[in-house]
Amino acid sequence: MRIAAKSIASFLAFSGGASAFTARQSTSFVSRVAAGSTARFMSSGPMPYDDDKMPFYALGVNLARQVGGQSNLKTLLEDDELEIVLEAFGDTIKGTSTQSDQVVLTTYGPALNKIIQERSIKIVDRVKKEGEEYIANFLDCNEDAVKTDSGLVYCAMKEGEGAQPALSNTVEVHYHGTLTDGTVFDSSVDRGQTISFPLGGVIKGWQEGLAMMKEGGKATLVIPSDLAYGDNGSGDTIPPGATLKFEVELFKVS
Repeated sequence: MRIAAKSIASFLAFSGGASAFTARQSTSFVSRVAAGSTARFMSSGPMPYDDDKMPFYALGVNLARQVGGQSNLKTLLEDDELEIVLEAFGDTIKGTSTQSDQVVLTTYGPALNKIIQERSIKIVDRVKKEGEEYIANFLDCNEDAVKTDSGLVYCAMKEGEGAQPALSNTVEVHYHGTLTDGTVFDSSVDRGQTISFPLGGVIKGWQEGLAMMKEGGKATLVIPSDLAYGDNGSGDTIPPGATLKFEVELFKVS
């Protein structure tokens, strides 16, 4: 299950994260598209409105994505709480609220931050624990797998015979990245195109894991969150605290 746990304060573009919920105005509306990530789509179906009205529906979709999207809010909030959020959104947009925005935010913002922070911590802790259990099971099921001092799990699938990269090198690879539940979050294999990048510019788990490989080799890397994207996660695809599994094939070191 994909879990994302961000502060509501950051959803609404208030500065300082969950501990700094203020009543100042949020940033202007902009269209934000996550560059370089592999999007996952729901199954296609009919559009809810005709072409003349769909641009306004698209506006709603964009606003929802900016405040965290379906998975974030549905993870952090109960259904009845989400209904209250949607009610407040509509009242504020239409100007029909019975109380001023300033008073509501000043009075209840701190309580909101506390609720979100407590729930977020519990979610991240649970995701980390699931990652630890996954790593333990992976080691039990793969005799050739080794766990390094940093916590990275390395399992050679095919030994290479060429150059071995250092952080100063650029590498060309194929990779297939999944969460511990098997959800694919990114894959050059699925795209059918290798990718090249400076090894020193990627997550620590990749830096350490690729440095253990040679050209022509292929390996599985299981990377705990502190060697990946930590408690922040990455975009809509990698949850906070997530352990990641990559199958990596190293083609070239330059």
